[in-house]
Amino acid sequence: MRAVQVVRLDGPAAVEVRDVPEPARQPDQVLIEVRAAGVNFPDVLQTKGLYQYKPDLPFTLGSEVAGVVREAPDGSPFRAGDRVAAFAGTGAFAELVAAPAENVLPLPDQVSFAAGACLPMNYLTAHFALLVRGHLRAGQKVLVHGAAGGVGTACVQLAAALGATVVAVVSTEEKAEVARSVGAHETVLADGFRDAVKELTGGAGVDLVVDPVGGDRFTDSLRSLAPEGRLLVVGFTAGDIPTVRVNRLLLNNIDVVGVGWGAFALARPGYLGEQWAELEPHLRSGALDPLISATFPLERAPEALARIDERQVTGKVVLETSS
Repeated sequence: MRAVQVVRLDGPAAVEVRDVPEPARQPDQVLIEVRAAGVNFPDVLQTKGLYQYKPDLPFTLGSEVAGVVREAPDGSPFRAGDRVAAFAGTGAFAELVAAPAENVLPLPDQVSFAAGACLPMNYLTAHFALLVRGHLRAGQKVLVHGAAGGVGTACVQLAAALGATVVAVVSTEEKAEVARSVGAHETVLADGFRDAVKELTGGAGVDLVVDPVGGDRFTDSLRSLAPEGRLLVVGFTAGDIPTVRVNRLLLNNIDVVGVGWGAFALARPGYLGEQWAELEPHLRSGALDPLISATFPLERAPEALARIDERQVTGKVVLETSS
């Protein structure tokens, strides 16, 4: 079968598409014929050896996938031919992947394979961030940084679906259009966002800030919070890890909250299924519909990864097989 492999830790250009043996399904795995796979920032980091997961070379990239079940273990709710999405952990950029059975999720007929491949990482992260770590309630105000990116668009859509008012922070007017297209009620440019948020909220601030970017906007995010507000630390796509002067937390009784979905979810068997069940009504209604900026065949995986590495992506990039 064809698979996208990291053969040297030299970034996206060093990735190769190779013929490799098909994976053998273990007793606790589901074998999935891949139709589409989502490309994420951690995949780019893995091509450089900069991610915490560092398998031996060569290895097949890819963590999230959508496709059709070929084989499932005894007692599984899945049968051959079922449409599924899955968080495979690794090996998704291939024509066939063996995924942990507890991480395989039923894909509604209304959701395409390309869209399904965008859901496991970003939308389950958004669910965990907003509801579990952020305690979001309908009617609250949410500020989302990087709102035109993969995690950002997922958080915008889900927050809006849950009845929040969403303010999207973006770097350009073109990205503002993207954020509005996925449900943002207001958009502000990253340059000077604190003053814009103050004006939009009449000085009251927002209840929740979702920050997958990090960097130098962190302090102004804290200053944008209403009393008892929460800042969710999701990631650091800007590259710089900010620090916080804890006296700022005292002044308005605000919280800085870490969001580590993978470490939490993957240590709790069945948790992904619980999250998915809560998201399914919104998937079926169309309220959650991943924004896909580009699709590529497996053979063009280096180009897909380079787009993310060069910050050229809004929403998600997807690899599709020829199956």
